[in-house]
Amino acid sequence: MPTFNQLIRHGREEKRRTDRTRASDQCPQKQGVCPRVPTRTPKKPNSALRKIAKVRLSNRHDIFAHIPGEGHNSQEHPIVLVRGGRVKDSPGVKSHCIRGVKDLLGIPDRRRGRSKYGAERPKSK
Repeated sequence: MPTFNQLIRHGREEKRRTDRTRASDQCPQKQGVCPRVPTRTPKKPNSALRKIAKVRLSNRHDIFAHIPGEGHNSQEHPIVLVRGGRVKDSPGVKSHCIRGVKDLLGIPDRRRGRSKYGAERPKSK
C-alpha cells in the first residue's frame, strides 16, 4: 500500500500513449511527395542500408517511410502512396511506401509475394 506522500508525489493517472497514426489522419493510405530519398543503417545487431524516403504528406506532415524490396527508381520529388507498418530496426520509420503505385515502380521479375511489391504476373510459356 503506497504512503500518502507517494500518492501525492507520483499520482496515479494513466500514462498517455503517443499517437502513431497522427500523420495519417486515421486513413489507410496517404499520398505524399519525397523531398529526399536517403539510406540509413539499422539498429545494433543488424547491418545493412535501409532505403527510406522522407515524405511530405498531403496533410503537410513530414514522415519517414521505408521503401521495401530490392532496388527502387525514386529520385527527388516522386509522388508516392504511403501505408502504415513500422520497421523494427529503423528508429522513427513508422510507415511503408507502396510499390507499383504512382511514381514508385514495382519490382520486375519477382515471382513470390508479388502483390506486396507491385510485380506483374509472369508470362507463362
